[in-house]
Amino acid sequence: MNHSYQVDVLVVGGGLAGLVAAQKAVDRRRSVMILDQEGEKSLGGQAFWSLGGLCMIDTPEQRRMKIHDSKELATQDWYGSAQFDRAEDANPRAFANAYLDFASGEMRPWLYSIGMRWFPVVGWAERGGGNADGHGNSVPRFHLTWGTGPGVVAPFERQVRQAHANGHLELKFRHRATGIDLKRKVINGEILEPTTAERGQSTSRAVIGEFTVSADSIIITSGGIGGDHNAVRKLWPTDRLGPAPQRMVAGVPDYVDGQMQHVIKAAGGGAINEDRMWHYCEGVANWDPIWPNHGIRILPGPSSLWFDANGERMEAPYLPGFDTLGTLKRILSTGHEHSWFILTQKIIEKEFALSGSEQNPDFTSGKWIEVLKSRLGKGATGPVEAFKEHGKDFVVKNTLEELVAGMNAITPNAMLNFEKICSQIEARDREITNTFTKDAQITAIRGARNYLGDRLIRTAKPHKILDPNAGPLIAVRLNILTRKSLGGLHTNIKSQLLDDNGNVIDGIYAAGEVCGFGGGGYHGYNALEGTFLGGCIFSGKIAGENA
Repeated sequence: MNHSYQVDVLVVGGGLAGLVAAQKAVDRRRSVMILDQEGEKSLGGQAFWSLGGLCMIDTPEQRRMKIHDSKELATQDWYGSAQFDRAEDANPRAFANAYLDFASGEMRPWLYSIGMRWFPVVGWAERGGGNADGHGNSVPRFHLTWGTGPGVVAPFERQVRQAHANGHLELKFRHRATGIDLKRKVINGEILEPTTAERGQSTSRAVIGEFTVSADSIIITSGGIGGDHNAVRKLWPTDRLGPAPQRMVAGVPDYVDGQMQHVIKAAGGGAINEDRMWHYCEGVANWDPIWPNHGIRILPGPSSLWFDANGERMEAPYLPGFDTLGTLKRILSTGHEHSWFILTQKIIEKEFALSGSEQNPDFTSGKWIEVLKSRLGKGATGPVEAFKEHGKDFVVKNTLEELVAGMNAITPNAMLNFEKICSQIEARDREITNTFTKDAQITAIRGARNYLGDRLIRTAKPHKILDPNAGPLIAVRLNILTRKSLGGLHTNIKSQLLDDNGNVIDGIYAAGEVCGFGGGGYHGYNALEGTFLGGCIFSGKIAGENA
């Protein structure tokens, strides 16, 4: 049976960008429909699973932490990170400039007005490659939303569900778009069988019907490609990052398959910068997985010692929390696809955070008492301790010799030499007792502790790794973890889709990760933390205001 629908604005994808776009279209008194191939439990998409950080500039939260930020400094950081160098970067540049205006202006007051609040300690995870005009944030800008990812999704979901209850918006779950007529503004697709699967779990692709939707405007918010590792490898920039890993853990559910991008491109929509992407080096296999090959990223503090697969300690700037893609290239240059952290119990207690709403139940609860119990109590957080106990990538031992033996048991194809590891750790430990040092990582640790937020909750007091009072010793095998597409459908500053020649396709828009979070890649080559969710909100807002 073929179901036919007519609507003013059709939104394809019920993630964060789609929710924002839909609400803005409803505000303009447009009739709206949201299509999503997953079930109702997955409304909000990937944003639900996120840590909930937003990149905002010169905020009250920053000023309370004595952080001096400005749009000028943020622009320096953005352009130093993006390194735009292509003719087709004109629209990504324009989108980046517009986001900087937004993030330093109306973003926080607007989000505050709809109910969002932020943890008072502003985070600083991506510190860059070492130069003032290079990659990374010069100051902390990662505003952790109370409630994490669900807290970011909640106000928009609430508005969308209210619009649905009022008859202004239709929600069509298990509707998978498979074709589009860009000129006539018609989407067709398949109706999938109902599902009871929990959020993030794999769902059936059994087809029980077909549908067609005609609209005045269509907004594509269907997400990236990170769940399809073959697609990631096909687009992998070997010249910039080295060989594509044959084994990666999945930082996103398998429904993040990029299929809608193929549909749009086949119909005549343009795409740019598809070789730009963002994957993390600090992935660990989830011992309690939700989706296939489920990986979790460790958000490290600065103190863990980072070794490559050959047992060489990683040099600056390839230190925890500094330069994601530079470190990725460094790891892959070894001929292997993994690396190692070596740390102590004192470090894991203070510095290990796991990315994701489900791995941070205290912040996700939005309750101060839960945060204080979890972050200031004895031991690491419950989820971190669970990974230490159950995670297949973790080794916990009392002596370094036992630790290296345990590491070798995990990676017999890349055996580590105990004496080599030991001598490097002992050399580092000799430096820790002095006020002075030539060790760049020790300098970075001391610099981090100059920031009150890091001293309180993110950076352990400097100590010797081999100090028995700091133990036990812990090693963590780190895997490449897929995350985000930094390129995608080519759009202009109004979020209008462009064709291969850069011409506007009337009535078709795109927002979120499917268009590289705006313009076809507003991050350039490197993403600043907090700009994935921020970009979904901003590009979704623009699309909904114009469609």
